[in-house]
Amino acid sequence: MTTVANRLTALIVGASRGLGHAIAAELLTRGATPETEWDVIGTVRAGAEQTPLHTLADDNPGRVEIETLDVTDPDQIDALHQRLAGRSIDLLFVNAGTTNRDPDQAIGTISTEAFTRIMITNALSPMRVIEKFEPLVPTSGLIGVMSSGQGSIANNENGMRELYRGSKAALNMFMRSFAARHAAIGRAVLVMAPGWIRTDLGGDDAPYTMAETVPAIVDVLLEKRGRPGIEYLDRFGKIVPW
Repeated sequence: MTTVANRLTALIVGASRGLGHAIAAELLTRGATPETEWDVIGTVRAGAEQTPLHTLADDNPGRVEIETLDVTDPDQIDALHQRLAGRSIDLLFVNAGTTNRDPDQAIGTISTEAFTRIMITNALSPMRVIEKFEPLVPTSGLIGVMSSGQGSIANNENGMRELYRGSKAALNMFMRSFAARHAAIGRAVLVMAPGWIRTDLGGDDAPYTMAETVPAIVDVLLEKRGRPGIEYLDRFGKIVPW
């Protein structure tokens, strides 16, 4: 797929299903003029067959491009960067993330393997992607990550989900460091706290569906574009305390 003039390109990392796929699908519906229409590059893991993202591509010929990426593999990040070199990415959003099998386990009882796996997936890997692809995002673009309200240190009044919380808090800190290092560029940087949503990660007890929440998330993404600096926002565009 080649991006034509007057179109914008979003790279959604972790878009095979769930929130990533829903964000990609919502972006395709936005804009009534060529200046505001979006094309999407979405990533899936190697071996993925007919994911919802593949169906989205089938239904939108020429507007959805599928790339293979495991964010925990630096070689795959490098390879994707080489394939996309020279492209302009107007919206880079890293959605990939995971949690541990028993999310209510106290941090002191977490195995080293689980700690390492989740911190690499949720905190280190998104930053590797962002550091690598940052040069492809113009000053008018947006760099964002899917964090969580549970990454807020100030709002943590009941503990629980400690490893997940810690990984998202680490991601938030790394994003602040990234934004500080690149402050002179004047680019928009977003840390998104979407709320508790009914996904594979959120579980069936979550109070909100993707249909109820994703349009609002995309509203925040698009409104943040062109507004320089870093913000930690919920899906209503309200500031979340760090």
